[in-house]
Amino acid sequence: EIAPDNVAFVLLFEDLGPARGGNQLASCSAADARAAICQAAAIHAPSWENPAFTGLDWLQPIPGQAEQINALYGQAHIIFRERYKDQLEPEFMAICDELNEGREEWFGREKGPRSIIHGDFRLDNMLFDIKGGAEAIAVLDWQTVALGNPLVDIGYFMGTGIGDALRRAHEDELLALYCAEMTGRGVPLSREAIWDDYLVGAIHGISTAVFSSAFVERTERGDANFLSMARGGCALAHEHGSLAKLKD
Repeated sequence: EIAPDNVAFVLLFEDLGPARGGNQLASCSAADARAAICQAAAIHAPSWENPAFTGLDWLQPIPGQAEQINALYGQAHIIFRERYKDQLEPEFMAICDELNEGREEWFGREKGPRSIIHGDFRLDNMLFDIKGGAEAIAVLDWQTVALGNPLVDIGYFMGTGIGDALRRAHEDELLALYCAEMTGRGVPLSREAIWDDYLVGAIHGISTAVFSSAFVERTERGDANFLSMARGGCALAHEHGSLAKLKD
């Protein structure tokens, strides 16, 4: 079908079953987390600072979008705070408050390398053991695909995506795996090179939890999901001082 602006859309379907769905609230195994990190590298490496991808018109930021989100975020934070003030740990809510106060430093931030990013790289958007184990993982829900710092996907996944317990136990291993996978795909990286961008990337999980919770239909699972996202992202930010990196 041809759209009114003469842009053609192609809709593709693939049968990935049998497969095992990721569950944000249940976290995952270390093996699943490794599969996701390897898949992130497969997404990021081909487009890393590659004009053939970063120059695509349809991936460019929408003019004024960051400013619009920034304008709405204060309202979202008020709703989030009132809704979850008795459920989210005080030290984590304090991080949400601090992010709201410094939101102009976050929205529209474009520091660091650029590649295609998924934008919502968490377990609910992943399938494992594809086609009965023929493939390790498939990533779903590409409506937030964009150009950005690829460490946003990594910080988001490690903080918001897998939960604090698994992240603490395997953080060093998973970051080393990402660097190794990227290096093997022609983008040499080290922990030192990615560390600050990783910490800042984790903020994406916090802001997504706050903003999305305020502007989607409220459900019981949704509340649990947004709390999980905020809790994991805030735990990473609290441990490593993510918000301080916004001022660097």
